Amino acid sequence: MASRVVMPKLTDTMEEGVVLKWKKREGDPVGAGDILAEIETDKAVMDLEAFSSGTLRRILVNEGETVKAGALIAVIAEPDEDITGVLANTATAVRSAAGMPTSSPAVPPRPGPAGPPMGRILEDRPVKASPRAKALAAEHGIDLSTIKGSGPDGRIVEQDVLDARRAKAPLRPGSTDRPLNQMRKAIARTTTQSKAPVPHFYLTTEIAMEEAEKLRSRLKQRSRPHPSLTDLIVKAAALALTRHPEINVSYAGDVLRQHGSIDIGIAVGLDDGLIAPVLRDCKSKTLDEIAAESRALIERARNKRLQPQEYTGATFSVSNLGMFEVENFIAVIMPPEAAAIAVGAVRDVAVADAGGVKPGRRMKVTLSCDHRALDGVQGAQFLKEFRRILEHPQELVQP
Repeated sequence: MASRVVMPKLTDTMEEGVVLKWKKREGDPVGAGDILAEIETDKAVMDLEAFSSGTLRRILVNEGETVKAGALIAVIAEPDEDITGVLANTATAVRSAAGMPTSSPAVPPRPGPAGPPMGRILEDRPVKASPRAKALAAEHGIDLSTIKGSGPDGRIVEQDVLDARRAKAPLRPGSTDRPLNQMRKAIARTTTQSKAPVPHFYLTTEIAMEEAEKLRSRLKQRSRPHPSLTDLIVKAAALALTRHPEINVSYAGDVLRQHGSIDIGIAVGLDDGLIAPVLRDCKSKTLDEIAAESRALIERARNKRLQPQEYTGATFSVSNLGMFEVENFIAVIMPPEAAAIAVGAVRDVAVADAGGVKPGRRMKVTLSCDHRALDGVQGAQFLKEFRRILEHPQELVQP
């Protein structure tokens, strides 16, 4: 029996994928579990496995083409099996790497009954938009029916209209347009879905880092790889979340979901975007275990070899830009997380105390919180404990 091979939806944020390379050719025998192709998702490059045995009878998508998740990309069947019926239902549009629409190499689409012109369909379709979005669209002559809304239930908000207006603007001399890669598209979707509907609030504190740096210096003297500053921060966050589990929650409509495991995402910047590998069950891990696991995850992230379960499902996130000499910034919360912490550089500062002014080492951190799930006092209590741990870091290395 013919088997359909479709573009898999490997993550909640994945809407389309790119066929980077076919590992099998038309006419090749295929066994269940064989690798058919390399697929670029919104976060990584994945191997696409066959779920049935037979012969790869038809490849419907060329290398480098982009297709929607769920679209048919190949057919596996017996060598003499009739696959006309399978192909007849696959009028799938794909897009090349350059972003231009092309027809699928499947059979030509069958003509259907004539219908109303597209313009009429768009006019009759109800459009959900905020008053400000409607006014802005009318001001600039933008058809709201051509815009995909990023607000709740697809509602068009002001930023959607501004983005549409920017997209229509003519290029200035010397300017060029670059198609978005899958990772950048995913970032655009998820950050819009986060920042628009999630009511953020922010808490900032400054941490004395002299003792934490002394601890790192001692750990560097060991023969095995030593923990990074980010590893210390992850461990401190895990301890603080253990003592303040009210932060380790998700807003889920009419309930707050309390997570039993502390799974911390670590933001990693790549050439073409951002990904956050997840350290699972940080509550039970030692600092050395966190360091070893984070190092392996970050290396796979940079090589685009993470599996979906390795970069989804975090309950809290850490983003550290201190190595770029950024003093302070705020992080966007990635739902369903309720909080994320942004870490700045450790700086030389003048510290005043009862004995006068002396040199010190300070680091600013900012906690972003989802106000639907958390209040200011809860965030402040967590941040106070997080600061205390880093200023008295010996418990970071306790079993």
